[in-house]
Amino acid sequence: MRRWMRAAMAVAAVLALGGWFAMPYVKDWWLVRTACDGALPAGAVRQLAAPGGHLTKADAASHERLGDYMCSLRFQGDGGYRLVVRMNAYTRRDDQDGVFLDAFPQEGFSAQRPLADGLPGFMDDFGDLQFLLRCPALGKDAEGRQRKLLASVTLGRASAHTTHAAYETAVALVNSASHRLGCGAGALAVPKGDIAPPDSEQPPAAIPVSRAGDTACGWATRARVPHADRWRVAVLMNNKAPAGRCDLTTGTDAASQEMRFAAWYGDWSNRVVSIDGALRSMTATARCDGEAANFAVDASDGVPGVGKAERRRLLRSFAEDQVERRGCSGLRLTG
Repeated sequence: MRRWMRAAMAVAAVLALGGWFAMPYVKDWWLVRTACDGALPAGAVRQLAAPGGHLTKADAASHERLGDYMCSLRFQGDGGYRLVVRMNAYTRRDDQDGVFLDAFPQEGFSAQRPLADGLPGFMDDFGDLQFLLRCPALGKDAEGRQRKLLASVTLGRASAHTTHAAYETAVALVNSASHRLGCGAGALAVPKGDIAPPDSEQPPAAIPVSRAGDTACGWATRARVPHADRWRVAVLMNNKAPAGRCDLTTGTDAASQEMRFAAWYGDWSNRVVSIDGALRSMTATARCDGEAANFAVDASDGVPGVGKAERRRLLRSFAEDQVERRGCSGLRLTG
């Protein structure tokens, strides 16, 4: 009888524990604690999930020999299963080149947004946050290039990329991927203050060229742009990202003129500037950190006072500024 009672009590305890784990709020707690190998900041993740929904599923996969790692977390709400966050991380060059070339299919001038200065990355046209880190622990590849880690972080639409929690979550995942894949990069720091990542659906803010001197597009203030008082510049780069732009615009939306100055860092960028022959006619190149860097300008037709010669002069000013900021060498205009 006593043995039967002990067995019954054990079964009851197991059922009670199972019921406890089945409770939605307990499941939320458990998934936040264990998803992505425990790297997620609990408070930030709860801000990114839609109000009223519950976390439902976490996935992770790692192939250390192939140098990749992924993880994701989803919630149920608004009538279906939706993404909270997903990360794909790669240390192989072929995988990284594929991500970059997908992000820049239009001769390299695809939309992008800068992350907070100090973070080595950008937001691409798909709204993904792309981080590129040097990996001192992985040495160099067969071509003598320092191996790196590319981490792509996708945030669910519930976050709308408007909260500081998005940075907290993304940085935590990138640091975790660096540790898991043996990259050896120094840990990234979450930007201080009430800073939110950019929103891919909002047009980039622009400021008068005269006020851009202390920004990553400060060259435009010093470059004697024709009719400079008419131009505004959108600063779409920081000093550590593998790609960035300075977009100059003037006039109204209905009759605006535009000049876009782009920079891409890494040997992958050679393929970007070789996509279209017309683009090659207005480019520059240099060597940065042992790899190629490419620069280009794309301008509206008939910009007053900005013909081909003037565009090349402005491109040189842009490229010279980038070379100085990044410690590059061997700058030359091509085409």
